[in-house]
Amino acid sequence: MKKWFAVLASLLLSCNFAWAAVNLNTATPQQLEALNGIGPAKAKAIVDYRTKNGPFKTVDDLKKVSGIGDKTLDKLRKDLVVGGAAPAAKPAAKPAAK
Repeated sequence: MKKWFAVLASLLLSCNFAWAAVNLNTATPQQLEALNGIGPAKAKAIVDYRTKNGPFKTVDDLKKVSGIGDKTLDKLRKDLVVGGAAPAAKPAAKPAAK
């Protein structure tokens, strides 16, 4: 039984499935390739776009990447998130009035 479980676990780990949402702003090309419909060329285009233009603000910004259209975005939307931006600075506290 242990041998069967080890084989099954190995198969699952070697599959290119995205088990969790992929962050467009931090994903490696390999993580992007795990998404259905994204191969090495599109993964590279996404990373290159992000490097040149800065972080994605919305998932819809992915359409700005060459080779990504409405159909591709619709397939991927549920597997994507956008994050990684630095938190906004808090304004300094005002001194109490006397």
